[in-house]
Amino acid sequence: MKAPDILYESSLQSLRLRGRGKVRDIYDIDDNHMLIVTTDRLSAFDCILPDPIPGKGRVLTAVSNFWFAKLESIVPNHLSGLALDDVLADPGECAQVEGRAIVVKKLKPLPVEAVVRGYLIGSGWKDYQKTGAVCGISLPAGLQLAEKLPEAIFTPSTKAESGQHDENISFERTVELIGKDLADEVRRISLRLYTEAAAYALDRGIIIADTKFEFGLDATGRLYLIDEALTPDSSRFWPVDQYRVGISPPSFDKQFVRDYLENLAWNKQPPAPYLPPEVIAKTAEKYREAEERLTRS
Repeated sequence: MKAPDILYESSLQSLRLRGRGKVRDIYDIDDNHMLIVTTDRLSAFDCILPDPIPGKGRVLTAVSNFWFAKLESIVPNHLSGLALDDVLADPGECAQVEGRAIVVKKLKPLPVEAVVRGYLIGSGWKDYQKTGAVCGISLPAGLQLAEKLPEAIFTPSTKAESGQHDENISFERTVELIGKDLADEVRRISLRLYTEAAAYALDRGIIIADTKFEFGLDATGRLYLIDEALTPDSSRFWPVDQYRVGISPPSFDKQFVRDYLENLAWNKQPPAPYLPPEVIAKTAEKYREAEERLTRS
């Protein structure tokens, strides 16, 4: 049975649905394992759009799995080692989510997102313009938009509830939330993950301007990398040949969608508008290009 080219929402009857996020559907397998299905849904401005991006879920899954394998010497990840047909007996259900589903360990997620910035852009740029600092970290005066920072910085954020925005927090606040030893470990590992991944990607024509990691703990308190890793959804990827200081470079992600939506008379509240075919096609193309550049031999 052939897997569908587009999957907006999964429907697995043999497992209990744990919940649906903006992009992922999560199912319970047993006390120790979950199935995460990455769909082709796309969110922008915290709204899920009615149009899927064909193949997006497969790209995100492939890119994450690539980084999980490449970086596992730095920190273990949530992959269980179980195959899809180990947990789904129905061939039709396997085909429905093939290439976009992973079996993971059940871990306790940390209540912070580990954001690492190598370049000054997005909310970091806004903070810098106001205060000369990002998340309490003072930066040199006179930096421009999209400029590379003297060194990568760890700028954590809260995990917002659905429909809300994440909020940048200081390292001191992170310590209050998870404790000093764990905060130090998360910062150290996040910076190392980013530094190694950014150097690898640069050789393949991609600048990783910033990225977001999520971590969880097992019953013994061991730290694991969870969720997704260094994908076009969790990172800001720029093509090296189009990078210029002082402008916001084009991205290998949903920037085409954001740009289109910004020009509409839409209040950024549900329901989100439909997308024209050319915006969908161009967005799918950029996701595929990012995967090809990063994962090719």
